[in-house]
Amino acid sequence: MSEQNQQEFKAIVFQLQNEEYAIPVQQVGSIERIEHITRVPQTEEFVKGVINLRGVITPIIDLRKRFGMDEAEFTDSTRIIIVYMNDLEVGLIVDAAYDVIDIPTEQIEPTPEVIGTVNVDYIEGVAKIDSRLLILLNMERVLASDEIDQLKSIEG
Repeated sequence: MSEQNQQEFKAIVFQLQNEEYAIPVQQVGSIERIEHITRVPQTEEFVKGVINLRGVITPIIDLRKRFGMDEAEFTDSTRIIIVYMNDLEVGLIVDAAYDVIDIPTEQIEPTPEVIGTVNVDYIEGVAKIDSRLLILLNMERVLASDEIDQLKSIEG
């Protein structure tokens, strides 16, 4: 009945500064604890370096730097979310990663013109789930195609 009409998608929720963000779970490979990151010279400032994740060299992006936020010290809750985009496996450093939730599509609203400190170009929309306001990221817009090409070159 109405359950068939109600569409949802699963998303991973994570935190940057005081805001909660969500990305579709099908783009997420795993969530890892922070580990030693090897700096790669002559890369963009937001590219923190690479890690060897189970034999795969994975570029790591500091989302705070990408979004123009202040840097923060790594804590016990800091995580690396491994995402797949455009044939690239990349790690995103976030302040904390939380749960997988179902977001009803009818609760997703277009991006407001003013939303925190993140460039609205990166945002797909916002969703209000109970008392939480989730910012839905469009991962294809977080990295430009030339930046993806650069990351593929350091991925090996």
